[in-house]
Parts: sequence; C-alpha cells; structure tokens
Amino acid sequence: MLDSETLKYLAELTRKRNAVILAHNYQRPEVQDVGDFVGDSLDLSRRAAETKADVIVFCGVHFMAETAAILSPQKTVLMPDVNAGCPMANMLTVRELREMKKAHPGAVVVTYVNSSAAVKAESDICCTSANAVRIVDSIIPRDKEVMFIPDRWLGDYVSKQLKRPLILANGYCPTHQRILPEFIERARKEHPAAKVIVHPECTAEVVALADAVGSTSQILKYCRESAAEEFIIGTEVGILHRLAKESPGKKFYAASPVSDCPNMKLTTVEKIIWSLEDMETRITVEPEVAEKARLAIERMLKVSAQTAAKN
Repeated sequence: MLDSETLKYLAELTRKRNAVILAHNYQRPEVQDVGDFVGDSLDLSRRAAETKADVIVFCGVHFMAETAAILSPQKTVLMPDVNAGCPMANMLTVRELREMKKAHPGAVVVTYVNSSAAVKAESDICCTSANAVRIVDSIIPRDKEVMFIPDRWLGDYVSKQLKRPLILANGYCPTHQRILPEFIERARKEHPAAKVIVHPECTAEVVALADAVGSTSQILKYCRESAAEEFIIGTEVGILHRLAKESPGKKFYAASPVSDCPNMKLTTVEKIIWSLEDMETRITVEPEVAEKARLAIERMLKVSAQTAAKN
C-alpha cells in the first residue's frame, strides 16, 4: 500500500509535467494502481495518443514505449527503467528478418507488435494477439505465402485456427514457455470447477488443454462475462491483480508458479517518480524507421476496423 504523501507527490508531478501514466496488465499491482490507463501495449499507446498529455510515462517493456513514440511523435515518451526489455522482441533481428525475406521473396510479413520498431519497419502489416487470426485471414489469395514473426507459438495458434500454413520464426516468450502442461493438469485437479483460459503465446500443448484462448483483454472479458466463479489463468501473473479488481467475488489461480516476467517487474512507483523528476529515460525512434513502422501498424488498424464493420 502506497502512503498518501507519495501518491500526492506523484499526482503533483503528473500535473506539472502534463503527463499520463500507462501501465501494462503485467506490471506490479501498485504500478497498475497509479496508472491513468491500464491495458495491453497497443491499446495503451492508442489511448495515450488521444490525450492532451505532453508526456507519456510507459510502464512496460521497451518495444511498447517505442510503439507509443511511433504513434505520438509530438509527445515525450519516458521509460522509468530503460533496462526493461522483451526477450521475444530481441529474438529476431533486422538482419535475420531480411534473410528470411530473401528466402521467401513473395511472402507477406505479418509482425506481432511484440517486436522492435526496426523489425516493424521491415514488415507489411502488424498484428496483436487479439487480432492475429483476423489479420492473417485478411491476406488473399489463401495460398499466398505468409511469414509470421517473431512468436512461433502465436503463429502456430493462428495457423491451426485458419488451417493455413505459415512461415514461422523461432521466437517465443520465456514467461509463457514456462507454463507447462503438467501445471495446467495439476491446477485442474486442485480446482476442478475452474475454467482454464490461456494466452496464445503459450505452447501448443498448453493451448490444447485450455477451455479458452485469448489475449489479455480477451482474458479479462471472458472472466467478467463467464458464469464460472473460478479460473486458472495461463499468462503472466500480473494480470491477476486486474482480474480480481474487475471481477470481485470470483477466484483466480495462476496456471504456473513461475509465469512471472522479471522485465515487467523492473518498474516501481519510485522509478516513475524519478522518471518524471528527471524527465528520463526518453524513448525515440528514428523518423525513417518510425514512418515505415507506422505504416505497418496503420494497415493493421485499417483491417481491424473493416473486420469490425462487417461483424
């Protein structure tokens, strides 16, 4: 529990800097509690772009702050701890992607937002875990080669949903990879009435055991709307805090005791305060890279909007 003086000082700093605090669903509970917006990475960046804030404090990992900088080039984007990187995003370099493109010159490159700005800039279109299936399904003709990067497990999930072969990279999220099938089976024995919902970044074996599969926003929605009272959650444990707040009275259990992302937990309220005091560390993206990456993101948003209109 944060003391009232700390909260008061943070509020004063936020007003002074005309800042907005964004907190990802996987952040520490106290960081989520001081966030002006809590959510997934792309939704946070889009909401920040719509505000009149001059400063965005992004409590997440590096690629998320880059995305905010791409969508809000006129704003100052700060990371409270610049060491908060994403292992998956670091598993595919621009050089490696270019080699993949040489091997498959006609392929459409679909890039998960959990990637660097430089990799996004080399892509045709981006996707999120929530819209990945829709984005790939929009690519025609259906025999057109599609390269899905960098997450092999999300790509595997999309491929199976659409019954469409994809060219996959070898990237993965270490946190979700640590959620093992035996953890799901054990949790089910301990909580037989619970529904199992997992993130599509989990391995194929774990996905096959789930009652439902979804992004963080979809997990939150599923648990809010479900008649079930207990849930086994197969994603980073930070989301349990928001789940408990949004669905009071329901019970939530982490599928794995080790599904904790150390990078997501680097940010603290103290670091947020220091970031606003010193206006550090600022995240910028080279204009040429940002423009190309923005095009891939905007193509995704256009396809998502068209799909939503049809439905």
